[in-house]
Amino acid sequence: MKKIILLLIFVIVLSGFSGCRQRNIQNRDGLLNITTTVFPAYDFVRQITGDRVNLTMLLPPGAESHSFEPSPRDIINIMNSDIFIYVGESERWIERIFQSMNTDGMTIFAMMDAVELLMIDEHDDDHACDDDDCDDDDHHDHDHHDHSHGHDHHDHEFDDTCSIFDEHIWTSPRNALLIVLAITELLSEADPGNAAFFRQNAASYIKELEQLDATFAEVTAGARRRTIVFGDRFPFRYLAEAYGLRWHAAFDGCSTDTEPSAATVAFLINTIRAERIPVVFHIELSNERMADTIAGETGAKKLLFHSVHNVSRRDFDAGLGYLELMRRNVETLREALN
Repeated sequence: MKKIILLLIFVIVLSGFSGCRQRNIQNRDGLLNITTTVFPAYDFVRQITGDRVNLTMLLPPGAESHSFEPSPRDIINIMNSDIFIYVGESERWIERIFQSMNTDGMTIFAMMDAVELLMIDEHDDDHACDDDDCDDDDHHDHDHHDHSHGHDHHDHEFDDTCSIFDEHIWTSPRNALLIVLAITELLSEADPGNAAFFRQNAASYIKELEQLDATFAEVTAGARRRTIVFGDRFPFRYLAEAYGLRWHAAFDGCSTDTEPSAATVAFLINTIRAERIPVVFHIELSNERMADTIAGETGAKKLLFHSVHNVSRRDFDAGLGYLELMRRNVETLREALN
């Protein structure tokens, strides 16, 4: 919090003497300056635009997204943006910065505004139990129902750790497609000279997203089981909802906890044994300790299921993107469900 306050002071001072020069600095090479907070937006933009924009991602490759705080350089990148793309209300530090920044002439887009949202506490009957519920086997035997919500999320109050809506909207390829469409329109309006190029690239990318969606649907429709277990956080509500999966996990998707309760661990182990589930998942950039424990106790195979929230420096440098990582998820899901 102290760092955010200092950065806000920095923004106020910098805005005072640079505001009138801002737009000239941004367009000095004739290209749009686009800044994104996280990897999914970064990857979607680069698939649409190629090298015809100046593109910056604030979250460093390999960094933990939920504890990210911007640096002074990040603030300058935001101020010099023609288009700024972020997840949404979960990144509350952005709202504080915008309150002290002149955003005239900047297009600001929250990806959460492009899709139907799920509340973060909606399917608690389908994930790891609280201590008081772990003895109730029926607590975990309900099917998913459609509890999607509209875009009234800006009318709510939030704490400093989680939104009441799940932020990991891109984990469903169907949502990714909607986000790509929205970003394409923003880019085309901002740069009409490249609009045809952007839309052509987007159309090709959307075909690949549609194929990814069809493959996930095929894998889940023909599966022997529909339950997945994560010895980790679970940022996949949208994917589970899209393909009718049940899930159990050590933590919710935005949890900063590092140790689940003993009752939760016991429940996950017992579930894997009782249902003969062959795989326990962990997510990227995790310490994997809980998944290791569960795998050791049950004999389940430990596999990575990538949320694409961020990527390692190695994957970033190799140019891996959303499609490549989600295609890997298809194959690991196939193994877990059969």
